[in-house]
Amino acid sequence: MRACIPLVLAVLCGLAWAGKMESCASRCNEKFNRDAACQCDRRCLRHGNCCEDYEHLCTDLYSAPTSCQGRCYEAFDKHHQCHCNARCQEFGNCCKDFESLCSDHEGFSHSSDAITKEEIQSISEKIYRADTNKAQKEDIILNSQNCISPSETRDQRDRCPKPLFTYVNEKLFSKPTYAAFINLLNNYQRATGHGEHFSAQELAEQDAFLREIMKTAVMKELYSFLHHQSRYGSEQEFTDDLKNMWFGLYSRGNEEGDSSGFEHVFSGEVKKGKVTGFHNWIRFYLEEKEGLVDYYSHIYDGPWDSYPDVLAMQFNWDGYYKEVGSAFIGSSPEFEFALYSLCFIARPGKVCQLSLGGYPLAIRTYTWDKSTYGIGKKYIATAYIVSSAS
Repeated sequence: MRACIPLVLAVLCGLAWAGKMESCASRCNEKFNRDAACQCDRRCLRHGNCCEDYEHLCTDLYSAPTSCQGRCYEAFDKHHQCHCNARCQEFGNCCKDFESLCSDHEGFSHSSDAITKEEIQSISEKIYRADTNKAQKEDIILNSQNCISPSETRDQRDRCPKPLFTYVNEKLFSKPTYAAFINLLNNYQRATGHGEHFSAQELAEQDAFLREIMKTAVMKELYSFLHHQSRYGSEQEFTDDLKNMWFGLYSRGNEEGDSSGFEHVFSGEVKKGKVTGFHNWIRFYLEEKEGLVDYYSHIYDGPWDSYPDVLAMQFNWDGYYKEVGSAFIGSSPEFEFALYSLCFIARPGKVCQLSLGGYPLAIRTYTWDKSTYGIGKKYIATAYIVSSAS
């Protein structure tokens, strides 16, 4: 009988400890404890894993505000459930009453709409002029063939018997940013619902691409503009954020980490039997060259008489149809990356009105709202041209 006493005591002690770990007694505002049955840290309300007595025992000690009443333009506090600081709209973590209470608050100058339409149009023109890596007229011969009305795009009819690209000077692809970009295109599974798992080499290719584009005048113009707008304190901070927003993985299907902004916009995906994303001319050309893309028609051809130009087209990608796929034609990878990034940062989830060579153009972005990185920052869900700034 005596031999059983230590075992009984151990069991009783274990039960007592387990009971304690289901309560916030003496645990208020502790750090997250993965071994506990429930949590008492300052973020448990946000995550929905607080112990039942958290509010009774802990909220008198610390009451995380959920309103911007009296908090407009305050300093950022990581312990708050929601925020009312100058950049909360950019990070997507404002309190619900932020706009009604703070939008006209004196001194509030860095909301996501603080960058004016005129400033966006001015920087987009600078980026347009800085794109020295773009194709010249003699580098690309297009055969756009039949233009159809928007009402005809659902017919899935091939109205163009010949390829879109008659000729591309592939010497373009030996330029550092083009080569680094092309290296990324075979790193993805196009079907959503299949998790992406990057090798060390593939992760290095992401870094190499960012490193190459950040050397260009295009990206230096963009960084200088955003730095002046107090969006980024250093070029490294900007580069790190670009990597997260574009290459960070999230789930469009049932698989964790099966998609990213870069994969969707530049490489293209297939979801529920349809092509989604796929807004890049280099990717289109390379797939058409391999016989995997069949160009069907277009509904919009931009007014530019040099590259970059814009085309909104219909095509079949190895058995899957794209009803409307807008793309720049003849632009450098850094040019597209810069404009999409500009619009996502300045007008997240909205239409962004640009000016390129004196012509209006609009880009639409969407934020990914189901998961975040950093302190509530949002990934790019998609970005694409909507043809005009109307």
